Amino acid sequence: QVQAVESGGGVVQEGGSLRLSCAVSGLKFDDYSMGWFRQAPGKVREGISCINWKGNLKYYTQAAKGRFTISRDNAKGTVYLQMNSLRPEDTGLYYCAGESITVNGIIEEVCEIRLPGAWGQGTQVTVSS
Repeated sequence: QVQAVESGGGVVQEGGSLRLSCAVSGLKFDDYSMGWFRQAPGKVREGISCINWKGNLKYYTQAAKGRFTISRDNAKGTVYLQMNSLRPEDTGLYYCAGESITVNGIIEEVCEIRLPGAWGQGTQVTVSS
């Protein structure tokens, strides 16, 4: 059974930074592309950033580009999201999830089309103005 534990969220002032971590167990981590997805009240679930199994291909939403950085450590089974210059519209519950490399195509598809369901409980990010 796949398990994920997200951490690193919190309440920060606009312009602040957070580093999210997602520790995955129960699968061969490097068989999966991974992503960070956000669910916020009144908004559709959105893939914020995705990364392929190797970590050399990355996707960001236009809003995240230049502010967020996704990375992964396959030896540790962990994917990270460094978030800088946070804005109130970044507020939401951030989940991590992945797709088998046998399923996904280009990395954009994971974040824009596949939108896999959460593997853990998520971590709340709240940005105050």
